[in-house]
Amino acid sequence: MASEHNYTEAESSDAVEAPDLESAALDAPKHGFFVRLYTGTGAFDVMGRRKFWYLVSAGIVAVALGAILLRGFTFGIDFEGGTKVSFPRGDGQATTQQVETVFGEAIGQPPESVVVVGNGATATFQIRSETLTNAETEELRTALFDEFQPKGADGQPSKQTISDSAVSETWGGQITQKALIALVVFLVLAAIYITVRYERYMAIAALATLVFDLLVTAGVYALVGFEVTPATVIGLLTILGFSLYDTVIVFDKVEENTEGFEHTTRRTFAEQANLAVNQTFMRSINTSLISVLPIISLMIIAVWVLGVGTLMDLALVQLVGVIVGTYSSIFFATPLLVTLRERTDVVRKHTRRVQNRRKTAAARATSVESTSDDDSDLEPASVAAPAVPATPPPDKPAPGARPVRPTSSRTGRPSGKRSSGKR
Repeated sequence: MASEHNYTEAESSDAVEAPDLESAALDAPKHGFFVRLYTGTGAFDVMGRRKFWYLVSAGIVAVALGAILLRGFTFGIDFEGGTKVSFPRGDGQATTQQVETVFGEAIGQPPESVVVVGNGATATFQIRSETLTNAETEELRTALFDEFQPKGADGQPSKQTISDSAVSETWGGQITQKALIALVVFLVLAAIYITVRYERYMAIAALATLVFDLLVTAGVYALVGFEVTPATVIGLLTILGFSLYDTVIVFDKVEENTEGFEHTTRRTFAEQANLAVNQTFMRSINTSLISVLPIISLMIIAVWVLGVGTLMDLALVQLVGVIVGTYSSIFFATPLLVTLRERTDVVRKHTRRVQNRRKTAAARATSVESTSDDDSDLEPASVAAPAVPATPPPDKPAPGARPVRPTSSRTGRPSGKRSSGKR
């Protein structure tokens, strides 16, 4: 019992007051924005503010639809038909601006585009314009020859090096038709894969995200006035793959976090999905950066090195698609998934359980806090230390004194038997 008593005293002496979690959180070092972003602990409340992101996405879609319906697309020569003129660049002194100037003086209107194809001695100018008559074409060839003197294979200036050809709009229509067929096949296969791999709500959200990306990208082209070429149509198909890839990354993490969520009451489905978004935030940004850098390199090479307009069109649509796809995978796809899942009975019941548990815990914490406050108010009166006497009690012998035989309380005489020596 003594050892147990000593242990209890030691334990009580070593006990410390429970730390204040709120003050500890306030006193904890605050990490920077980029640290929280990289580690996935940023706690960006995307799901809690999904109505705001719905409004932002709806605004973007409205602007895109308005641009498509009001302004329309600027179709290239491959869709509307026209004339293409090409000739050798020669020593490389001539510029595209000079070619545009000569074209405008000869025809009376600027060309659709002037690009340099190839590099070095094999570089050639390619001029695209609306359909020209035979007389206009001949007048243009003469003006280009007089100004630039392109040389033939024998090294002598020759007008025959300037070639022209008519471009039919049927070719662009065939490309568009085949692209639409490929788009439908892709959407069907993507829906089947996501449904088998994940669930139907993820498939619905992913397909809605693909439509969002296509619509917004097309709206950007209509709003800015970028020329739509067959390369643009091909680029639209390529960004679908990126958009689906980025969305699947987030959905894979959502599936991992929400596995067996109905058996726990720690977080709701929306909170688990929000955690998944935070955990994949940096990965999505890195994926976008890795995709954007080659696209920018392609644009630089296409414009300043090769002068290939087709590469420029392809890179431009991919750049717009990557940016739009990154936004949609985080701020549109996952919130839409959460909204669809919250309509199910399983998620609704689980959300109520989590909320009820938190209310119970909050009420219990409030009760414990009030009880501790009451105990602290009563502590000075109940635990008051007794007064210490200034002098020792009178019946207590002084230190070092001889013991005194007890006496009778009535007579005052010593009590007890006499010593055996008195016999």
